[in-house]
Amino acid sequence: MKTRITIIPFLIQLAQLLLLLLLPCHRYTAYAAGGTWDLLMSNIGISAMHMQLLNNDRVIMYDRTDFGASNISLPDGKCRNNPNDLTLKVDCTAHSVEYDVSTNSVRPLMVQTDVWCSSGSATSDGSLVQTGGFNDGENFVRVFKPCSGKTSTCDWKEIGSALIESRWYATNHLLPDGRQIIVGGRDAFNYEFYPKTASTNNLFGLPFLQQTNDPREENNLYPFVFLNVDGNVFIFANNRAVLLDYMTNTIVKTYPQITGGDPRNYPSTGSAVLLPLNMQEETIRAEVLVCGGTKKGSYLRAQRGNFLGALNTCGRITITDPNPKWIMETMPVARTMGDMVILPNGDVLIVNGAGAGTAGWELGRSPVLSPVIYRPHDSLGSRFEVQNPGTIPRMYHSTTVLLRDGRVLVGGSNPHGFYNFTGVLFPTELSLEAFSPSYLDSGSANSRPRIISPASQRKVKYGERIDIRFTIRGSIKRDLVKVTMVAPGFNTHSNTMNQRMLALSGGKVTGVGISTYKINSIFPNSKNLAPPGYYMLFVVHQDIPSEGIWIRIQ
Repeated sequence: MKTRITIIPFLIQLAQLLLLLLLPCHRYTAYAAGGTWDLLMSNIGISAMHMQLLNNDRVIMYDRTDFGASNISLPDGKCRNNPNDLTLKVDCTAHSVEYDVSTNSVRPLMVQTDVWCSSGSATSDGSLVQTGGFNDGENFVRVFKPCSGKTSTCDWKEIGSALIESRWYATNHLLPDGRQIIVGGRDAFNYEFYPKTASTNNLFGLPFLQQTNDPREENNLYPFVFLNVDGNVFIFANNRAVLLDYMTNTIVKTYPQITGGDPRNYPSTGSAVLLPLNMQEETIRAEVLVCGGTKKGSYLRAQRGNFLGALNTCGRITITDPNPKWIMETMPVARTMGDMVILPNGDVLIVNGAGAGTAGWELGRSPVLSPVIYRPHDSLGSRFEVQNPGTIPRMYHSTTVLLRDGRVLVGGSNPHGFYNFTGVLFPTELSLEAFSPSYLDSGSANSRPRIISPASQRKVKYGERIDIRFTIRGSIKRDLVKVTMVAPGFNTHSNTMNQRMLALSGGKVTGVGISTYKINSIFPNSKNLAPPGYYMLFVVHQDIPSEGIWIRIQ
């Protein structure tokens, strides 16, 4: 049962408003205090350190196997027997769960080897392929193929020695041919592919990862990886980026260092998104936004008890520009360990994290409770809008993903080596929340579209034209209707891998009945723009999205 959080503490709002007024560099930032929070479940049994939405509207979550016993038992008396485990050789509790959005319930899943600080992506057939981890799990690949029904029994399948390199703190991305590229990780200055072919069954050196490795700090783990519109891969690590032709293992472009030169990757831990791609552009631009992080040296200082303030800057760069330059923007609140989620209308939600310290055990301070919405198309200096604060600190090991109904699922937070619920600043968090942006307010109901057709799970081809029919109860502004498609991302450690949005091109909106309309939309004609797989498709009217439907492009 949902518990609605309706009372926003006045003192929190007043303090945040005073803070904004005292900082002149924020004078163009709106303080709107929009959005609402719902506590969905107070205890899902594990701390949601990794999270992925699948095309059956269920979310796979897991933490790690060497935390000790979790708060949810494995079913049917099942136990995990693992002589390599560093904490419990025999463990009858689950460290992974499947959350069913429709029933607001969880089902325990079984992972045998350690999945701590791993990476992954949904694949073209809708399965979750997860790679690497810690200890005995560092070379494993695990596959979860979704199934439906109240008596679902699908579970993880583990494949040993499937990776050549140990992958801990690596990043994955789905490629146009359906494979995943797996980039970096601790002491892994290379990349590899999964699944492998005869020609790719080896490692490919990437000296850039060694060049961006700060001694004793690293600051280049969980690099930000995005598929560019030309089919090459953009990789940002520490404070700079390159464009990689992974087919020839060649760096085809080196980008300027982000202004200021401060680190943005783990453990300094900022976050990044590929901003929505506009299919109506004659030459499609790709822009990357990198926000937050900490100053160089913060990790070492935090280990000594000196918690420096997080960065309050974002850098935005057009990676397709022949002479790209960083444009810097100032966030209303400094943040490290934040998560960035692309919303169905193309805005970006920045949520979770800390105002001081870094990622790592016990190294974060000053929880940032207020999300911020970033509107990419607003004028420079007025793109940020502070939202209503939550009440639960979401520090190190927090996660978030977009749901098909437009809410944002938020979970996790465990800055401890084990489950630790008492006597600490920020206890291990087992709860699950949802943040509802203001477009879900009841006052928007008459402007909200509802998709009539096609039905969910529709298969589409590259370049195909489809009439999308929808209703709007109130008056319609036809020039403010658009169709978007969003690839669900794999989120961990402030890095949402494979997150991607496209705004489709198409014709005009026409009426086909009472309060009923259609728009003829054209799906992307290239796998470089949209790798094959499942996407959530939305009709957006005046920045208010419909509930999405699932489509599979192939």
